[in-house]
Amino acid sequence: MLVHVERVGFSYGRTEILRGVDWRIGLGVTGLLGPNGAGKTTLLNLLVGLARPTGGTITMRDGDRGAGFAVGFVPQRFSLAGEMRVLDTVAYAAWVNGVAREDCGKAAGTALEMVGLSDNARTRVRALSGGQRQRVGIAAALAHQPRLLVLDEPTAGLDPGQRLRLREVVAAIGATRAVLLSTHLIEDISHLCDRVGVLAGGRLVFDGTERELTALIDDTDATAAASAGSRFERAYDALITGLGAARD
Repeated sequence: MLVHVERVGFSYGRTEILRGVDWRIGLGVTGLLGPNGAGKTTLLNLLVGLARPTGGTITMRDGDRGAGFAVGFVPQRFSLAGEMRVLDTVAYAAWVNGVAREDCGKAAGTALEMVGLSDNARTRVRALSGGQRQRVGIAAALAHQPRLLVLDEPTAGLDPGQRLRLREVVAAIGATRAVLLSTHLIEDISHLCDRVGVLAGGRLVFDGTERELTALIDDTDATAAASAGSRFERAYDALITGLGAARD
């Protein structure tokens, strides 16, 4: 299974948001990092079909069969009807995404099991915690069994315990499908991602593993001892800072 982004560009009128983005996303959890305004949200919108590239192509293929596959998306901000029960919420999402009406209940049950909310199936959404609501959102995105799941800042605003449980859910999902995780939290990348891409200035400026990104810095740097960040955080900061200096 592979998502192939090839020389993708996107512009709003004369404003260029993305330019020449080349990227491949496969099975497992892939992280997307980048400063505000880098074009991350635009790239996510292109991948889930909310917008079309103004240049280049995005190809999605499921293994050797060459068949396209469904995509699930959990935006950073989404709303749920508080009066609805959890199972009905996810079943409705299954129906909206093309699951036959008679199969929606079963599909919702399977998705809730995947996110650890089977015991809350009959609970009304208004009674859920923030972390549970986020998992309902993921279940809704999984109910039609997509091969690619796109998550935009899924752990934002959650307390440490909720973030831990959500990461466990995302890691388990990544064992059977491709997950693209856009986040500002370096710890999400460190704990979850097999690979990471860094977007800056509308271009993909890094694509590799956490270890490969960390290797870009030299720990003998005198400033390292005074830094409160991890080696990965320093490497990411050095990459973005260096790009800014290059543009200047």
